[in-house]
Amino acid sequence: MEEHWDSHAALAALAWQLEAGVTDAVCDDPVDRFAAAEEAAKAAEAAAPTGVQMPQKKAAPPPKIAEKDPVVEAQEAANACHDLVSLRSAMERFDLCHLKRGAKQLVFCDGHPSARVMILGEAPGRDEDREGRPFVGRAGQLLDRMLAAIGLDRQVEGADGCYITNVLPWRPPQNRDPNTQEIAMMMPFVQRHVQLAAPDVIVLMGNISCQAALGKRGITRLRGQFTQAFDRPALPMFHPAFLLRNPAAKREAWTDLLTLRAHLNERAKS
Repeated sequence: MEEHWDSHAALAALAWQLEAGVTDAVCDDPVDRFAAAEEAAKAAEAAAPTGVQMPQKKAAPPPKIAEKDPVVEAQEAANACHDLVSLRSAMERFDLCHLKRGAKQLVFCDGHPSARVMILGEAPGRDEDREGRPFVGRAGQLLDRMLAAIGLDRQVEGADGCYITNVLPWRPPQNRDPNTQEIAMMMPFVQRHVQLAAPDVIVLMGNISCQAALGKRGITRLRGQFTQAFDRPALPMFHPAFLLRNPAAKREAWTDLLTLRAHLNERAKS
């Protein structure tokens, strides 16, 4: 039975298809669009003069993304800081060190910046990451007892105080040692930290601190001998965490503490 459509019904059906998103009409016979494109290309080549090749379109190269040098970025950020508050803010904003993504928070410092002794540790551990202060776990408790033995206290300002920070402000995963790239990346901040705090003497606690400040490792060989770091007197010492694992080394640590006390006494006289 043949169906009859009036013009209104046909227009209504077409409007419905357009609203539904139909863009092409389907012919009675299928059309190979790929073959049609190839035939058009061949026809264009045939129409070109003999010996002339049709220019080939080259895909535009992807835009080059300038890679940031993390050490340069850190140096620029550190140089722009004029006090410890702005330095801390700059470090909190620094996103190029991947350790930041795995740490709970920045560990910046403890103690008063007017202290004449600055202790440079290695990196935060689990307790430090949780509390946001350096040397607060078992190693920190031992450090406090070591300092008290020669009349120093991180809670005190001035000549009898200690100001404490680390080479790295974020905890490495599983408390592993920082690698060379991580140390180099954070060194501009460490250098600026020392400049702004301006201590009389720096205590380099452990191998990582010596590697960062002196470019040397081998704390057993370096400990107990004053050297220069950041244009200031610096004394390498065993890290308290090492002393917890090796109690026999506390004898050498006590000798180093007495060396530090004698140095401070000499400075006080001059």
